[in-house]
Amino acid sequence: MLKKTLLSAALALATLTGVQAAQISEDVIQNSFYPYKTGTPSFPGLNAGMTINQANVDQFKDALDPAMYTFIKNGATQMKVGATTSFDLHPSYVESTRKYSSNVSLGANSGEVSPTVAGRPFPQEPSMDDPRAGEKLAWNYKYGYNWGDSAAIYPFYWKYRNMESAKVERTIKMNFHFLNFTHRTSQAPYPAITPNPSNLFRAIYVQVLEPFDVKNTQLLIQRFEDDTKVDNAYLYLGFQRRVRRLSSGQTTDAFLGSDVMIEDFEGYNGRISDMKWSYKGTKNMLVPMYNHNEMPLDPKTHSDKDGYQVIAFGGQGGCFPDITWQLRKVYVVESQPVDQNHPISKREHYIDAQTFIIPRNITYDRKGDMWKSWTIGQSHPDYHLPINKGTGVSIDDSFSMIDIQAQHCTTGQFKGIVAPDLNPVDKFNVQNMRASGS
Repeated sequence: MLKKTLLSAALALATLTGVQAAQISEDVIQNSFYPYKTGTPSFPGLNAGMTINQANVDQFKDALDPAMYTFIKNGATQMKVGATTSFDLHPSYVESTRKYSSNVSLGANSGEVSPTVAGRPFPQEPSMDDPRAGEKLAWNYKYGYNWGDSAAIYPFYWKYRNMESAKVERTIKMNFHFLNFTHRTSQAPYPAITPNPSNLFRAIYVQVLEPFDVKNTQLLIQRFEDDTKVDNAYLYLGFQRRVRRLSSGQTTDAFLGSDVMIEDFEGYNGRISDMKWSYKGTKNMLVPMYNHNEMPLDPKTHSDKDGYQVIAFGGQGGCFPDITWQLRKVYVVESQPVDQNHPISKREHYIDAQTFIIPRNITYDRKGDMWKSWTIGQSHPDYHLPINKGTGVSIDDSFSMIDIQAQHCTTGQFKGIVAPDLNPVDKFNVQNMRASGS
């Protein structure tokens, strides 16, 4: 019943917006949202079903990012190649792009953009001649369809692993929740939740379920529509039973002792204005996108009554998701922190051109040496939980953050659910943290 309501609402929006879809070329829309409509990319010698390993990796070096090439070259893992498939976003998001994005422009300074309502703000192909192309791609990510209007990872397992001994040092079980207050297209109300007196754009809420020593630790991040305004970030520590506000610098600390910073969440969880963005080009590259139901699964970590199981891991230290990788069109974007005291010198983001999710990142330390490798496996929603079918959300489905220098990793196994009833507005405030932690 709920899905029928959402679909009806989306169709109503599509009908309404179709009348006003005049200013953005349909060629631009088709190229941006349906890059595989007339064919999929190819690379010499690369075929779906094959495996890339130490013996043949040099042949495919140009289709790999530098970190994955090195891992395979050193025998830490191998890569199974899957067929390239289209991850069509929800029609309501595409229609909102037609309706609202024709006049979007950047402001004078980073983090400033003309008022936007919903959809992809810059659907045009980036140009190397445009000095602010990287910033435009970053805006497309920020206002992308990442998790749609709201979703939950419910539950979410993090395992801390020694890459050399393969020992699992710690397992933490959490729930993650995401909610867009504005830029909504498929879950009523849209385009925005009202009232919204703080003018929030988005919020993330995290609650730790296990183990006992960190149970009821909670994290709340509130991001404002005005990107130049510093996020609100709060932490509730269960053993202290009080909420404390995090300074902006603490979002680059290791979250709960893992290899992941809060700023790393979802590929990049910061403001546009926190970074200097540079577009480095477009290429066809192997990225971790697949169909969950066709992958090897791990019943030991999680198995529901409905049969759902999480993605299995393998390779050196158990640090690599056992998945297939697709050859896809990718935008390569570099971000450098504006703050000179930031713990990294830059990130290389490999942004999927169709969905604008970030399935691969490489992080460099302050000396400029490769430090961390971040993989976020993405499942097609139609090959995942039945409730996710037809949502158009590229489902975050597995992750691995490898600290290359420390030979340590943190892995994530997901049950991602696109269900607005799991994400009520009152879950995303400080009062909820106090009530949930008592």
